[in-house]
Amino acid sequence: MKTNEELQKKVIEAINWEPLLSGIEIGVVVIDGIVTLTGSVNSYVKKEEAEKAAKNVLGVKAVVEKIEVLLNDWPHKSDNEIAQEIINIFKWHWDIPNERVQVRVENGWVYLSGSLEWNYQKEAAKKAVKILIGVKGIVNNIMIISLSKDRINKKDIEDAIERNRIIGNTEITVEVLDNAVTLKGNVESWFEKNEASRIAWKAPGVLEVKNNLQVSLDQ
Repeated sequence: MKTNEELQKKVIEAINWEPLLSGIEIGVVVIDGIVTLTGSVNSYVKKEEAEKAAKNVLGVKAVVEKIEVLLNDWPHKSDNEIAQEIINIFKWHWDIPNERVQVRVENGWVYLSGSLEWNYQKEAAKKAVKILIGVKGIVNNIMIISLSKDRINKKDIEDAIERNRIIGNTEITVEVLDNAVTLKGNVESWFEKNEASRIAWKAPGVLEVKNNLQVSLDQ
């Protein structure tokens, strides 16, 4: 297991390695595998990239993200202007049924609601929004309502996880109840944990994925 100091060094190196975060001062504190990030950035996408970089470091158990988005470097945009940009950008995305997504913007925070059939569509909506200048944060409340009448096939999910070259050798237990999938077991990184969720969401009929995988600190 890495010491707090060793893990802190690895996280700082991972953040500095990202071109988008070059030259940005982000504070990193590590206690028992839990990483706390502090500081400020000028866009939401940079805030998310810092959190993602920290989570992907082996040995990180959890990330507490306290980075602020300060837009002093950019021209001011009203909430109405941000909302109109979001509506326009959704029209250019084939994977976002924009007529089923509602957008509300308040003090730079974007609130997404509505219902979609697939989780990848929900993630695509967030991805399209996070790159926009003026966005301080995103609350993605879009619900997944599957049109599939098929029962979730547990073995299909297990086989997909086993095929995956990143987590194929990891002991992951899949449980299915109605339209919900629960993942249990241990993985070596947040990246592996997120990859397992991504695979489970691809199964037809899935409305919820409960990712209870534990990130092992035996690194």
